[in-house]
Amino acid sequence: MKLPRMPKYLKGVAAVTLLSIALTVFLFQIEVPILDLFELKLYDMRFQQWGHRQPSPVVALAMIDEKSLDQEGRWPWPRSTIALLVDRLSKDGAKVIGLDIGFLEPEDNSGQMVPQGFEEALARLDAADERPDGPKPGRIQKDINDRILADSIRQARSATVLGYFFHMSPSELDYDIGKEEIDRQLALIGKSRYPMILQQDPDASRLPFITAYAPEANLKILSDAADGSGFFTVSSDRDGVVRNVPLMIKCGEDLFPHLTVQCAWHYLDRPQLIVNVPRYGVEGIQMGARFIPTDENGQMRINYLGPAKTFPRYSITDILKGEIPAGTFKDRIVLVGATAVGTHDLRSTPFSPVYPGVEIHATIIDNMLTDRFITKPQWSEIFDLIAIITIGLLPGIFLPRVKATAGLLIVLLIFSLHVLFTRWLFVRFDLWLNMVYPLTSLAVSYTFVTVFNYATVERDRKRIKGTFRQYVAPMVIEEMLKDPERLKLGGEEKVLTVLFCDLERFTSYTEIYGPSEMVKILSDYFTRMSEEIFKQRGTLKEYVGDEIMAFYGAPIEQVDHARRACETALAMREGLRKLCEGWIDIDRPFMHARTGINSGPMLLGNLGSRYRFAYGVLGDQVNLGSRLEGLNKKYGTDIIIGENTYEMVKDDFILRNLDLVRVVGREQFVRVYELIAGAGEVLSPEHQGALEAYAAGYDEYCRQRWPQAIAHFERALALRPDDGPSKTMLERCKIYQEDPPPDDWECVFEPKTK
Repeated sequence: MKLPRMPKYLKGVAAVTLLSIALTVFLFQIEVPILDLFELKLYDMRFQQWGHRQPSPVVALAMIDEKSLDQEGRWPWPRSTIALLVDRLSKDGAKVIGLDIGFLEPEDNSGQMVPQGFEEALARLDAADERPDGPKPGRIQKDINDRILADSIRQARSATVLGYFFHMSPSELDYDIGKEEIDRQLALIGKSRYPMILQQDPDASRLPFITAYAPEANLKILSDAADGSGFFTVSSDRDGVVRNVPLMIKCGEDLFPHLTVQCAWHYLDRPQLIVNVPRYGVEGIQMGARFIPTDENGQMRINYLGPAKTFPRYSITDILKGEIPAGTFKDRIVLVGATAVGTHDLRSTPFSPVYPGVEIHATIIDNMLTDRFITKPQWSEIFDLIAIITIGLLPGIFLPRVKATAGLLIVLLIFSLHVLFTRWLFVRFDLWLNMVYPLTSLAVSYTFVTVFNYATVERDRKRIKGTFRQYVAPMVIEEMLKDPERLKLGGEEKVLTVLFCDLERFTSYTEIYGPSEMVKILSDYFTRMSEEIFKQRGTLKEYVGDEIMAFYGAPIEQVDHARRACETALAMREGLRKLCEGWIDIDRPFMHARTGINSGPMLLGNLGSRYRFAYGVLGDQVNLGSRLEGLNKKYGTDIIIGENTYEMVKDDFILRNLDLVRVVGREQFVRVYELIAGAGEVLSPEHQGALEAYAAGYDEYCRQRWPQAIAHFERALALRPDDGPSKTMLERCKIYQEDPPPDDWECVFEPKTK
């Protein structure tokens, strides 16, 4: 039987519905934090899979590291030390010195010892007639270090760029700055604002620049001495990872550049610097012949080249002591910053949660000078839309035409192809296309169509289960529904136990009761017997006339299948007795049933032809089970089991060794046993005595000592007059006494009929 499928058009409707929802979310930019976070994490994974790339040789890092702190003392150092560093870098030929540190307040030098290089700096100030009057021996006048640093910056052959930061909103401060102070701070950085902004929208208030509340600039003496200044603010996404940098921030009426823009601009000998602002927002920065793309807010995506230490690092203490080879910094941009633990300039990046801020700035400069930008052009939105539509529609198109397993494999293939394609574009062309929304559209569409399919066929599945429940155990139905491949021809060989049960003298009852009444009788009988089979998780194979066939050990694996079959047989015997007691009042017959049980290797599977097949068993051991059921007529018993079953259950039941029999149609003889009761049941003394007498009589019977055997069987009948096996063996002994069997007799009985 084939399970019904959902109409194809309904699956298409489901896919289109989900697609419409996905498009609405994407087009109207409805924020879905979890999807945005997934996209960012996949963005990071693309960098991590990329690994390490070689940076441009232009940028070098002068680091405030642990070694420097050990040699020069704890941070912050005297500014005369920074002045000496500027001197050393300038003399070595550095083209640009970018200070990723702020000099925001005057240095209080009272109580400080004379720092390294101090006398050299004082001599230079004397020559410029700037030395303050009356310095105290061994001490430093209050602002002398600021003056020394300003002089070093002014005298340096290198272009020196200072760093500062912005307060982005009044809430960052616990005090009111005041307009005068804001204007004073703006004046300190005024000479470093963007010189030209090309904007198509005359209404500047509508431009989407990132806006700050107030700058926190360097000291005036240092700002005046430096060649330029830029803010060192970087922005992080909602997960705290730095992926973008604002190359411009608006404060007051002016637009100010980032520290990295100033460094690259001076390195390129200060070409024309223009901010391009079309009507939709910022497009980027024109720096001479170079163009630096940004998003509409003026942020650049950072194209990380690798983990920390990708750029060459030099300890500042080695630079101050002259231990770096001459010419190391010639014609390079040298960024001065901190990497030591506790200096609070460590950020989270796609490569690491602890990444030096100064190395982020080095990466940004490298991107600008090598044109290595992560781009997300305007047409990428169109591509994302096409991907969402195409990929989202696919489940509704192919699912109606393929099986469930094939459908899942196709979905996984499409999923993998999109991931590989977007990753290839990122690695090969530095192009960032959305990965999550198309994949989400695919996953949700597939899930929705699958669930919709399940919901529509569930009613039919219930109908099928109801139909099959009349013929097989419930667990067989579940197996079929879980694995439809079982519904095919073929099978396997397994050791199972089969049970046959047949009503005694059923044909004679049909002569007494009419067809209608016999159908009712059989219906009640089959219902009661089937319940007992199902209680032991047996599989009800079929009803043939008044006969029932069941087997145990399949399709659900059962190591105790023989015991379950025997338990069923005893329960069926008791159930039939109670059923017949209830029939007395309605004038129905008191019936008896004969049961045969056998275990052994059997062929299991869906047997039949392509026109009709049924789940069942066949083989020699199955046929033997049927013959054992028929043997009950010969011995006057209710339940007979074969020797294979006996070996599996001999400790669980009370059994009687009946005889050695060669059944019709079988050359090999088999020992058969009567199943009497469970091992824990207590038999009456008469019953127990009859069993012992039978065993003794059978032993004498096999020795062909007929008088002794007859005596034992007669004693058994005296104790239990209705003992069928004793009657049978007594009669057989009397026949053999008059007509002995041949000399080669093996104590094997051969019935002439089934």
